[in-house]
Amino acid sequence: MQPFRTPRAQRSRADRRLALSRGARAEWIALLALMLRGWRPVARRYRAPGGEIDLVVRRGDVVAFVEVKARAHLDDAELAITAEKRRRIARAVNHWLVRNPWAQAGWSLRLDAVFVGRGRWPRHVEGAWEMGA
Repeated sequence: MQPFRTPRAQRSRADRRLALSRGARAEWIALLALMLRGWRPVARRYRAPGGEIDLVVRRGDVVAFVEVKARAHLDDAELAITAEKRRRIARAVNHWLVRNPWAQAGWSLRLDAVFVGRGRWPRHVEGAWEMGA
């Protein structure tokens, strides 16, 4: 069961800034962890109509579109990627691919997730879900 959260429209400006700051910090932690494992950044915070991709990274012949979720506990971070969030990411990925056709020629494309928890090493889940999910 998900805990009650205040709707986005009712959050204060300070709360939104704090959430954005925490999200940016988690993305940097995730990117550093991925780079230590040989991944190279292609894009960060790619915004498209109807969605956003936190990180686009590549290693070998794989391009991974990475959703980063930070929570106090890693298991809570996994639950935060809802079906709607996956659809929004898929729309952003399709948008990114139209603007970066090089990634469709001979590259393996994958949707990954990195979960960041307090005091824990980030958990990288390769192929966290399918493109059409």
